[in-house]
Amino acid sequence: MRFGESFLEEIKARVRPSDVVGRHVKLKRQGREFAGLSPFTNEKSPSFFVNDEKGFYHCFSSGKHGDAISFLMEVEGLSFPEAVEKLAEMAGMEMPKADPDAERRAARNKKTISWMEQAQIFFEKSLYRDIGTQSRDYLKSRGLTKTAATNFGMGFAPNDFSALKDELIQQGASARMLIEAGLIVEPEDQGREPWDRFRNRIMFPIHDSRGRLVAFGGRAMEKDAKAKYLNSPETPVFQKGQLLYNYHRARKAISNPKSGARGMIVAEGYMDVIALSRAGFEHAVAPMGTALTDDQLALLWRAGPEPILCFDGDNAGQRAAFRSIERALPHIRPGQTLRFALLPKGQDPDDLIKAKGKTAMQDVLDTALPLVDMLWQREVSAEPLNTPEARAGLKARIFSALKEITHDDVRAQYQTALLDRFDAEFGRQKKIYKGQKYKKYTGDSLMDESKLAPKERKQAQMSLVKKKRTELTLIGAILEWPHLLPRVDETLFELSFLTQSCAQMQRVLLSYWRSTKAVEKSSLNAHIDSEGLKNLHREFARDRLLIKAAMGGADADLDTRTALWQDEAAALIGQAQTDDDSDEARSLMADAIRNDNTDALKRRMRAFKSTQE
Repeated sequence: MRFGESFLEEIKARVRPSDVVGRHVKLKRQGREFAGLSPFTNEKSPSFFVNDEKGFYHCFSSGKHGDAISFLMEVEGLSFPEAVEKLAEMAGMEMPKADPDAERRAARNKKTISWMEQAQIFFEKSLYRDIGTQSRDYLKSRGLTKTAATNFGMGFAPNDFSALKDELIQQGASARMLIEAGLIVEPEDQGREPWDRFRNRIMFPIHDSRGRLVAFGGRAMEKDAKAKYLNSPETPVFQKGQLLYNYHRARKAISNPKSGARGMIVAEGYMDVIALSRAGFEHAVAPMGTALTDDQLALLWRAGPEPILCFDGDNAGQRAAFRSIERALPHIRPGQTLRFALLPKGQDPDDLIKAKGKTAMQDVLDTALPLVDMLWQREVSAEPLNTPEARAGLKARIFSALKEITHDDVRAQYQTALLDRFDAEFGRQKKIYKGQKYKKYTGDSLMDESKLAPKERKQAQMSLVKKKRTELTLIGAILEWPHLLPRVDETLFELSFLTQSCAQMQRVLLSYWRSTKAVEKSSLNAHIDSEGLKNLHREFARDRLLIKAAMGGADADLDTRTALWQDEAAALIGQAQTDDDSDEARSLMADAIRNDNTDALKRRMRAFKSTQE
């Protein structure tokens, strides 16, 4: 809803900031201002001030500043329209009328909510009558006291097709209104009477973000019930994908700076939320039996930057976590992410708290995994990674997931983190040389030159020198002309370097390329320095003249240098070819590189690497 400036100014004129702030902060007048302890930080000396004349508050400890509207948005987690509506109510002002139809809908919704409230009163009374004995026993077996049940408004729906309907119609409700509220069911057979939707169930009231009762969830008492949990259907006041159970209470709890929480805890069910709240984790919420939606994620991030999704430690819980990743990736950005708390297998929060107490639950929350770690876990668990093809598939899935991240800087950071992890676990390995030993490409063992015939030894030494010179040229060329990177990055990633210094610089070049937006020599040099390889960089610079000559000289254009670089890469791979040592194989590899045929190159690389496994 849009609000005119005159309406907002009238609200601010009628409601003093100190009246709004004073409901949350104990204020003491100091001259023309009021002072108190900051509601945003834990402090012992007042640094929070409110000035009614100028119409603002200022918090020196947190740096936050604003008016009465922004204060309600910060402290109570309200949206802008919700904060304006609350202030209008304090000021005794009617909200602007949008149109007659909207007014009629609002009036009807208000009636619907009033009948929901009457239904809750009926359910609560039923819980403590004789018909609610079994339900009370069940709640006691789950460790719930009468006080806890009352705090959460729990009740019982009798095992009767018309108990609630008869009660509310006697109070003046119409069957049509109760059908619209989702409290009774309209039969398809017009000759039948409507009946109560909830029967023989423990009832949980569901509120919207403003704390209005808009729906119910019911847990079946019958063990063989078709649906263990049944929620209200979608109604004009209830859209389950836009709400979270217990959000209105959790929002107030998390706004208290003493909570120390950076986001809400998202559990899977009503009983989990109640168990968490009773254990002191009052900022717990739950979706209504479905995967998190975009609207629910927005609600969570409105309350804090790092909600923790708490899942049961079984396969179903892991699948739910993976679905949440898919939903969240397009929306993450600086200061807006998720963490994942995985419970011991076979336990939910209620089980864990009962078995080991609050401390055990706190340990699970403290060790919650960042989203990037959970994303990595999702991709590596998709299939066994014991073949080159499977590892190539992992890399493809990583890039596919990265495309879902819409924020450029966050995507760049994820790319660096995930591909560095790929390199560490599945990428190239360092080759180490000591004395007269060298590692052949045909196996994992180190061969002693002394065991070779003189002719073979000379050939091996010449081959090794040639490889090192080629490797030096490939790395040195990119250091000299970083603009080669966008053209040769995939080939560079696939190459395996014998020389330790080249392998080190290769990793740094790739990490720079993943994190940079624009290739610049000065920024590359700074990145190399930050990685502690400044001295190594100087060693490559000593061979600058030889590298320039190999790349067509100082005046060669970028296309020429790219072609020459690809020729050198083809030569290096050809030198490494042993088991697949035919002229045809070398020719195919070289053609793939020169023609920038990425798919063909990868096939040839996989064919070669499979001989190294």
